[in-house]
Amino acid sequence: MVMDEAIENRRHKSFLNFQQKEKKMLYRKIPKNGDELSALGFGCMRLPIKEDGTIDEKRATSQLHYAIDHGVNYIDTAWMYHRGQSEPFLGRALADGYREKVKLATKLPSWIVESREDMDNLLNAQLEKLQTDHMDYYLLQGLVGETWDKLEAFGVVDFLDKAKSDGRIINAGFSFHGPTDDFKRIVDAYPWIFCQIQYNFMDEKNQAGTEGLVYAASKDLGIIVMEPLRGGNLANRVPTEVKEIWNEASVKHTPAEWALRWVWNHPEVTVVLSGMNEESHIEENLRTANEAFPNSFTEEELQLVKKVEQKYRQLVKIGCTGCRYCMPCPSGVNIPECFEIDNNLHMFGDADEARFTYAMRMGGIITNTEPEGLASQCIECGQCIEKCPQNLEIPDLLKTVAEELEGADFEQRIAMLRQAFMKR
Repeated sequence: MVMDEAIENRRHKSFLNFQQKEKKMLYRKIPKNGDELSALGFGCMRLPIKEDGTIDEKRATSQLHYAIDHGVNYIDTAWMYHRGQSEPFLGRALADGYREKVKLATKLPSWIVESREDMDNLLNAQLEKLQTDHMDYYLLQGLVGETWDKLEAFGVVDFLDKAKSDGRIINAGFSFHGPTDDFKRIVDAYPWIFCQIQYNFMDEKNQAGTEGLVYAASKDLGIIVMEPLRGGNLANRVPTEVKEIWNEASVKHTPAEWALRWVWNHPEVTVVLSGMNEESHIEENLRTANEAFPNSFTEEELQLVKKVEQKYRQLVKIGCTGCRYCMPCPSGVNIPECFEIDNNLHMFGDADEARFTYAMRMGGIITNTEPEGLASQCIECGQCIEKCPQNLEIPDLLKTVAEELEGADFEQRIAMLRQAFMKR
């Protein structure tokens, strides 16, 4: 009995800033504004679709309402999700009183902004699509250092200040896909309320990573996590060797539950987004979110996740550690990123996802520039070989990356993506 009380007291101390409400959903506070957001957020990038590729609105609306009725109050979308149809769908789906039950978030498509005027035009168009007069949470989407510098030069600070002043934006934030140093610089560049980062047990040292997570939290930013399952790969394409490790646990969970619980274990995290399009996934995620307490993992559980992460690392094809000693490449190849994406291909076996990611990152889609950093840009000068602590034959490996991730139709894929993502 004494032991039980001690455990309970320790738990209460850890959970002082986290409140459990009706229907068991757990809520975490945004430090700067006090908003209590559901630990689970509903991402609207992967809604159920019909055979023709359009959103299955009846089913998607039912799923969305079910999640909201069970405590989810943070809904995330963006300009280009579902080829521009996600925002209009949400405008319709949140009618009949559901808009008032949630905090709605969408994003400025930074890569198509070419002037200060564009920012206002895009925001106003989004408000119209979403059938609302304000955005509770508005993000500058897909920032890297270069994109932030471009937006800053166009007057994004003035845009955010005025949109907040006139009530169109309540809380300003940004989503991020670059290196940690750029992340810290952007965090310090504006009085943001929140940010959104990719974070999971495989990405502690990628993009913003754990270092960025802790840094943003130290600045009192709310932190929204995207890709907790790495595009579903940590849940749907689990190698047998990894399943065997998960099965060692004394308390059994699905791979998806383990991955989500690991993210929620971090007290710095406010909301974890999940792109849910199956009723069973919504049920499972709601059930898991109901127990999403921070600092609740035992040492045994932490070690189990670390063991899984190490097993995934053993499955990689290229032994690159991401040290970046090879950079900068005189031919402009982004060597570590090329290797990271190719390793993901071999870890998870999803060729379509890997090629999409490669085209997005290297094809200049996010930055609205010409393709840069491609493996095929290598001229085999050999400078990188001399610098690599792992003694990798980098030019030979880049040839393989180009074959696997570019291919004969690469330019066509870039053109199609550019058309889809640059659509106004």
